[in-house]
Amino acid sequence: MRAFNVPGIYKSGFIAAVKSRRQERDRLKKDMMPTMLDFGKIKIYLARHFGFCFGVENAIETAYAALNDNPGKRIYLLSEIIHNAHVNSALSEKGMQFIMDTAGNQLIPWEEIKKEDVIIVPAFGITLETERILRDKGIQQVYYKSKCPFVEKVWNRVSQIAGKGYTVIVHGNPDHEETKATFSHSRSVAPSLVIRDMKEAILLAGFIRGKRQADDFYTLFRGRYSEGFDAARDLARIGVVNQTTLLAGDTQQIADFLLQTMKEHYRFIGDKIANHFASTRDTLCYATNDNQQAVIAMLSLDADLAIVVGGHNSSNTSHLVELCEAKLPTYFISSGERIISAEKIEHWDIHSRQLRTTLSYLPAKEPVVIHLTSGASCPDILIENVLQRLLSFYGLSLAALKAEDAVTDYS
Repeated sequence: MRAFNVPGIYKSGFIAAVKSRRQERDRLKKDMMPTMLDFGKIKIYLARHFGFCFGVENAIETAYAALNDNPGKRIYLLSEIIHNAHVNSALSEKGMQFIMDTAGNQLIPWEEIKKEDVIIVPAFGITLETERILRDKGIQQVYYKSKCPFVEKVWNRVSQIAGKGYTVIVHGNPDHEETKATFSHSRSVAPSLVIRDMKEAILLAGFIRGKRQADDFYTLFRGRYSEGFDAARDLARIGVVNQTTLLAGDTQQIADFLLQTMKEHYRFIGDKIANHFASTRDTLCYATNDNQQAVIAMLSLDADLAIVVGGHNSSNTSHLVELCEAKLPTYFISSGERIISAEKIEHWDIHSRQLRTTLSYLPAKEPVVIHLTSGASCPDILIENVLQRLLSFYGLSLAALKAEDAVTDYS
């Protein structure tokens, strides 16, 4: 896989050594068990896969290339380059400005953007509407290469099934930039609908089967269907694609459910079901899947708590938190600075969407065993900082353990 030119401020020598050692021993990535960092008083299970993915490194490299290529010019990010405050703050300090926030709210009026300015597209891609604004302004320097290639893969899948006359069902968070961009591209080529979860898939099945009044569709899915969508007509042939950062099992469950719905409603078996359901391979990002599988494997081992590091608005990181929460106390932090002391930690609650403070989060025992991972937009240096912070409470440091001595054999 291509090596990207990512600035050293995001890197960790220790973490790089651990990852390199695991890669040497498991080049095909078949072993999903974590790396054990055994410091005696505290043991850390570090997930097999975590941190920057291909798309994130590509986006960061592109952003810094834009800075180097355009001295003296005004450089804008359409919105956060990725969902990580550490990375976005570093780019802001370099002089980059954000045109919109992650919710799509305008921070800088379009009137202030001139054709001489430089625009960087975030990893999530952009809507056709925004693309049209840039084109109408005549802006020449637009860095599209920062877009994640796996998002591009989803859009290609959309074009393929749309070309065969299927309606596109997008499984995603309607408020997420990636889903907004995918829906924008999808609705330009086919009838399209965004659904959040299995609960909404079940609602949708009621309309497919004709058990719900078509008029109710427009109320339940208001703002999430393409112009001119006809619930009585456009749900007869469907295909499912997804936001790339979701839980793999959720998308598969929805696709399987809707496939079975079509089979039962149209009473087709075998190849004939293709008349009503498009055969779509999973469009989940490889890194999202690897990170989730690594967490699942890590959770097969006993621990006292889990710490997940990443941006609070990061979808893929939030799903890692969900997996961990189902098994043990879990603390979602943006950086090591949120670990206030051995007695106090500030962490993000993904359910209430607010910061919480927990006391006595570290059990009074030795060794304390912790599961540790991070999302695909989290720099390795933040994982190192978390390790250093935890170790300091026990009078230890990373120097106490060489990366090549980390235990990984669980047989």
